[in-house]
Amino acid sequence: MPEETHSDVKRLPFERAIEELESIVKRLEEGKVPLEESVAIYERGEALKRRCEELLRQAEARVEKITLDAAGKPTGTEPLDVS
Repeated sequence: MPEETHSDVKRLPFERAIEELESIVKRLEEGKVPLEESVAIYERGEALKRRCEELLRQAEARVEKITLDAAGKPTGTEPLDVS
């Protein structure tokens, strides 16, 4: 299925995307979905997975770790090492 078919996925917040992805996985695991529909929802699941991964990478890039002094008290923050 072409990527543009899943263009709505690119606008979904993480919580909605993961919820829909979990629903798709559950339906596929039950094995009661006709083959053609299974392929279509699997493709949507792939698009949702990519969206979740993208959102997680963005969130991770914004995370800062707290730096502590010798006494264990917070002294500030520094960017998360993204290697």
